[in-house]
Amino acid sequence: MTDLLRFDFCDIHIYEDYMIVIINEGLTVLPKHNNLLKEVVEVFFYKKDFVYITHRINSYAVDPTTYIETSKIKNLKGFAVVSKDFKAKSNAEIEKLFLHNKPFEIFHDLQDAVSWTRSILDH
Repeated sequence: MTDLLRFDFCDIHIYEDYMIVIINEGLTVLPKHNNLLKEVVEVFFYKKDFVYITHRINSYAVDPTTYIETSKIKNLKGFAVVSKDFKAKSNAEIEKLFLHNKPFEIFHDLQDAVSWTRSILDH
């Protein structure tokens, strides 16, 4: 069972112990977007560990300082980027440097990211 949350800048698919986020085309993700993320986490993952998966099917930018606030979410146990696009994967390698003390992996396939989620949460 999943929930789908639609916002003006993204769609968030909520699963039992992870979320899949699809950001809209052309957007720049900024630290202010973490306020929404924190609210979603409080509602759906209150005192429960989870993994954030961003499925980059659209082209968009991320202000890497966004990850400084993301790093502060205590029950966030991992962060995954899924993309088939070389540029998006290259950007994610840079973004990875800004997410502190959290596993951050890049995947070509969404199912691989979900499987990784299981390995992160089972430890």
